[in-house]
Amino acid sequence: MPRKVFYSFHYNIDHWRVQTVRNIGSISGNTPCNPNDWETLKRTGDKAVKNWIDNQLHGCSTVVVLVGQYTYQRKWIKYEIQRAWQLKKAIMGIYIHNIKDKEGYHSPKGRNPFEQFTIGGVRMSDIIKCHDSPYRDSKRVYKNISENMEGWIEEANNIRALS
Repeated sequence: MPRKVFYSFHYNIDHWRVQTVRNIGSISGNTPCNPNDWETLKRTGDKAVKNWIDNQLHGCSTVVVLVGQYTYQRKWIKYEIQRAWQLKKAIMGIYIHNIKDKEGYHSPKGRNPFEQFTIGGVRMSDIIKCHDSPYRDSKRVYKNISENMEGWIEEANNIRALS
């Protein structure tokens, strides 16, 4: 039975690439908020957004951060990473910059979002893996993610069990 994961990502910029990864299908993931619902949710305040995120995390074993160009800067992605760690969820990242968007373009590689957190004086990026396909061709990147995602998620859960 596949693990249930929570996907963390920057919707406005990366939604096309994220949907491509979500279509891999070997992993059961949370249903994303559509843009209108997300904007409405944000207008209700930070507490409502936090509650929504916490509810989405419930029942998930793993948080998969899909890392795009601006993921590092996003307030709610930071919250999702911190909250996942507090809840003892496994966490991992996958760079998605080399998956083509709707227009057929790649994006610049973003920074590792785990670099900005420390756990017991150790940078989270030294504990949590952020996978980057060795390929630039979008189809090969997709295939690489598809072939490895389940193993990466299991590895993330093993790492979390040790920490």
